[in-house]
Amino acid sequence: MNFIENFFAKYSQDQIHKWFKQICVAEAISWLFLFSAMVWIRYDREGLLPTIYIIIIGNIHGLFFSLYLLLLFNAKKIYEWDEEDTVFALLSAFFPFATIWVDKKLARFNREE
Repeated sequence: MNFIENFFAKYSQDQIHKWFKQICVAEAISWLFLFSAMVWIRYDREGLLPTIYIIIIGNIHGLFFSLYLLLLFNAKKIYEWDEEDTVFALLSAFFPFATIWVDKKLARFNREE
């Protein structure tokens, strides 16, 4: 955990804020493409193209998922989340399109407004 904090210490909070919002959206969009790959492979099980498509999309989604988890701990400090908000943001990575909700509701500086 200390390694992650040291790595992101050289970037400003504005830059991490921007990256976190972009990764939230990119992770949700990659869910959509992953669902399209699952539907395609269901109807064409023997095809080579659906298999290649799902491998590529799965890897891209895995990249965005990993980046979301890495940036989540820095976002906790930036947005001053308590433990409940952090756990909720962490669990939202496992549900389709829930990172959009994190982007819109939790990832704001003044949530009282």
